[in-house]
Amino acid sequence: MVAPVLEIEDLVCGYRGRAVTSAASFVVRPGEWLFLLGPNGTGKTTLFKTILRLLPPLAGRIRLDGENVAEWSARRFAARVGYVPQAQVTPFPFRVHDVVAMGRAAHLGPFATPGARDRTIAEQALRDLGILPLRDAAYTTLSGGERQLVLIARALAQQPVVLVMDEPTANLDFGNQIRLLAHVRRLVARGGIAVLMTSHDPNQALLYADRAAAVGRDGSLLVGKPTEIVTESYLHAVCGVDVRIADVVCPDGRLARLCLPMLRS
Repeated sequence: MVAPVLEIEDLVCGYRGRAVTSAASFVVRPGEWLFLLGPNGTGKTTLFKTILRLLPPLAGRIRLDGENVAEWSARRFAARVGYVPQAQVTPFPFRVHDVVAMGRAAHLGPFATPGARDRTIAEQALRDLGILPLRDAAYTTLSGGERQLVLIARALAQQPVVLVMDEPTANLDFGNQIRLLAHVRRLVARGGIAVLMTSHDPNQALLYADRAAAVGRDGSLLVGKPTEIVTESYLHAVCGVDVRIADVVCPDGRLARLCLPMLRS
């Protein structure tokens, strides 16, 4: 089995000494996509911010490639972990290529600007995501889906071993959601990158995740295969809704599992 690149060990998260989550432990391996699920108010965002080192842990450890990152510099951490926020709007009409090249900052010295090699890496990230024709467009003129792909390209330009994504489809229409998730699936399959992503949509986890981690109302964390985690009982307990999990046969013969709400008359 491939060694994990990201290890979360007995991690307790919270604010000003008050714990919000129970001790959480899980790993993410290269070439694996793990979805972090949970409704608002369960500590999902707090756990996410702690993993990103935006909040200090109350207890436990975060390891990358077997090393505790507690003593790492911000620059070293940023060179290994890429971050894609929900959305980012800037009032400045930076060119797309320049926005993506900003992802090279963790690899540059103080006051340095991206060089030829950095711009080549940025251009390759655009090519990998199929948005190279946008390289000279102003970021402010792009659609929501295009902006999210540019943010992913910026994170990939960091050449991270772990890509962390905070509900990247939250503000996208259905078509752009599908396109973005398909792009990420291809990146995981061919690049060996590890992806940790938060989502409110259980169907995304069922369709795309290799594994899922679900935060309970009590702050506990349950980790396993998506079909083991996204269940009717879990969704009823944490979301208060009645659903049915159904298997659907796709036109190509694949079996997909979906979460269907029970509509009451």
